[in-house]
Amino acid sequence: EEENVFRRLAKVIQTSSGDRKIPIVTSHGSAAWLDEEDALTESDEVFGQTSLSAYKLGTFLKVSDELLNDSVFDLPSYISTEFARRIGAKEEEAFFTGDGSGKPLGILAASGGAETGITAASATAITADELIDLFYSLKSPYRRNAVWVLNDSTIKAIRKLKDNQGQYLWQPSLTAGAPDLLLGKPVRTSAFMPAIAADAKTIAFGDFSYYWICLLYTSDFKRLNELYAATGQVGFLASQRVDGKLILPEAIKVLAQKSAG
Repeated sequence: EEENVFRRLAKVIQTSSGDRKIPIVTSHGSAAWLDEEDALTESDEVFGQTSLSAYKLGTFLKVSDELLNDSVFDLPSYISTEFARRIGAKEEEAFFTGDGSGKPLGILAASGGAETGITAASATAITADELIDLFYSLKSPYRRNAVWVLNDSTIKAIRKLKDNQGQYLWQPSLTAGAPDLLLGKPVRTSAFMPAIAADAKTIAFGDFSYYWICLLYTSDFKRLNELYAATGQVGFLASQRVDGKLILPEAIKVLAQKSAG
C-alpha cells in the first residue's frame, strides 16, 4: 500500500477464490405523485453485472551466498521493500492504464474506464476554467469524497497559472502533514498518469472508492536454495493474484487534451 497510491484510494476486497461477480445498477427507478386510492406503478431498478477475476503478478531476484550471510546487510528488509516496490509499481500502472487483457482494467481505458468530463481547448495546456469545468462535470454525490490524481508535470503546469496581476492562482498547503487542496479537494500524484500531450487523459477527478481491487488472501513467496547453488546464489520469488475495475464509470471524470488533428 505504501508503494501504490491507488491502493490508498480504492476499495480493496479480499477473497479466497479468483472470480467475483458484482451487481451494478444501470438504471434507477423513480417515485410518483398519487391521488387518493391511486395504485402505485412499478418502477424497478435495472441491474447489470461486472466480474472481477484474479490475474497473476510476480517478480524474482537472485542473491549471492556471500550477501545472504553478511549480517551487516539487512537482507529480509531489502527483499520485502524491493518486492513491494516492484509489485506496487506494476499494480498502479495497471490500475491507471491496464487494458483488462491479462491484467486489471484501468481508469483510463477507452471502454469501461472513467468518463471524459471535459476536453481541453489545447493539446499542450490546461486552463483554470477547465479545472472548474472538470470539477462540476462530476455529480455532486461523488464530489464529497473526490480527489484529484495527476502527473507531477501536470501539477507543475497548473501551479504556473496566474491571474491578470501575475499572482499564482493555486497556493499548495504549507502545513505539515496536510494535503495540497485544489478547489477544496486533495491532490495525489502518480507517475502513471499521462503528461500533457495531444489526446492524453491528464487529470482524473472523482471518488476512487468506486474502483474495486480484488485481492486473493494468499500471496506466494518462495526461496529457491538449490536451483542456483552451482553459481553460489539463492533465488527469491513473490507473486500475488489481483484484479481491478471501475464499477461505476460516472464516479470518476477525466480531462482529455485536445486531439493533435
